[in-house]
Amino acid sequence: MKRLGPGQASRTPRLVLAVAGSLFLLALAPKVLGAPPSSGVVVVNFDVPVDPGSSSMMAGALSQAETDHATAIVIEMNTPGGLLSDMTDIVTTIGQANQSGISTYTYIPPNGLAASAGSYIAMASNSILMGPGSVIGPSTPIVVGGTDLEQNHTEGAMISLMVSLADKWGRNSTAAYDMVYSDTAYSASQAGSYHVDDGNASSLQQALSEWGLPSSYSTVQEGTYDQLLSALSNENVVGLLIFLGGLAIVIDFLHPTLVLSVVGAIAVVAGLVGAEVVGASALGLVVIAVGVGLMLLELQLGHGLAMVSGAVVGGVGVYLLFLGVGLSSSAADITQVEAVGIGGIGVVAGLYIRWVIGPLRARRNLTGSESLPGKVAVAATALSPTGEVRLEGVTWRARSLSGDIAQGERVKVRSVEKLVLLVEREPASAPEPAQGIA
Repeated sequence: MKRLGPGQASRTPRLVLAVAGSLFLLALAPKVLGAPPSSGVVVVNFDVPVDPGSSSMMAGALSQAETDHATAIVIEMNTPGGLLSDMTDIVTTIGQANQSGISTYTYIPPNGLAASAGSYIAMASNSILMGPGSVIGPSTPIVVGGTDLEQNHTEGAMISLMVSLADKWGRNSTAAYDMVYSDTAYSASQAGSYHVDDGNASSLQQALSEWGLPSSYSTVQEGTYDQLLSALSNENVVGLLIFLGGLAIVIDFLHPTLVLSVVGAIAVVAGLVGAEVVGASALGLVVIAVGVGLMLLELQLGHGLAMVSGAVVGGVGVYLLFLGVGLSSSAADITQVEAVGIGGIGVVAGLYIRWVIGPLRARRNLTGSESLPGKVAVAATALSPTGEVRLEGVTWRARSLSGDIAQGERVKVRSVEKLVLLVEREPASAPEPAQGIA
């Protein structure tokens, strides 16, 4: 996947089924509509990045317009850009709207942006109007982590797309070419001078009037499901959900609360769903899984070092997760900060285990049957080979490993087997040498 321009436990299977069911119900949730339908115009509040959520929102807007027999869809755009794949999906949706007889318009409000992926969506519209201080472009695709060949191929494809869209609606194809090839952005006044847009409007109402559309309209914005898709299409969120979910489960095993296990399991499932949405790097996911595995090893070791190691490996995995997905440079910088942050979380968790959980475990061992081996008891009855011994004022069933032992003899505990002490005769202490006077 590529990004265009800047901007951008339950410990049982029932939990997984519950999460899947919740996601399914969210998928059925309707889009949020601001005004009554059947007004003839559907206005899309596109004040969001271009990602799977906004792509789903646009598909919902087309469906709403067809249901209401609307004649036009107006995209009120203020976006920094986003993912190439979702931009092309939205351009396809606009084409489908036109084929259905529904015109699509883009209005960039005062000081708004139609940057990067947003510029292609605007160029695909029947008409573009811009408000004072608004900007369209730049439009050069950025393939972070890709080769020069991948960058050149993607850039060439996007030049062809932008120029074809400009030609389709009679706009300046040379200026459109420069938006991609030279990473050019145009202000509202420049766009008018070069005929990149189709005019200016200081408000949405004025834009509707310019297009000859009614002033009343219904509004579509991202619904719950769209927002979920947007959140899960953020690679930052995906990596953190998987890693922190695993960390929460490990901590809950060490310091049981059940709540952490439930939250951790939900986070891991949501992260894996998000990884599928964004097509995340398999290498990054494997490295994160190794990091979680090291943290699980902490359950056996209990000294905190495996937790720290797992966090460091997990941070590297989150970083690699991004390199497998085309990102803007600004997002890559954020990833480095997050990788360091994950390592810091691991250090804190490791110290918590070493200084808090470790002593608690040791204290439990000192007061339980694990503390008995090595201690000396006295045979309360003859052991032949079984009988009873008295240890620290408590009488225990015991079995001798040294043959018959007489009552009153001292024995040493070697191990505990089902609340029976396995003992052996304690060797007699050698007598101290007599102190003489020469």
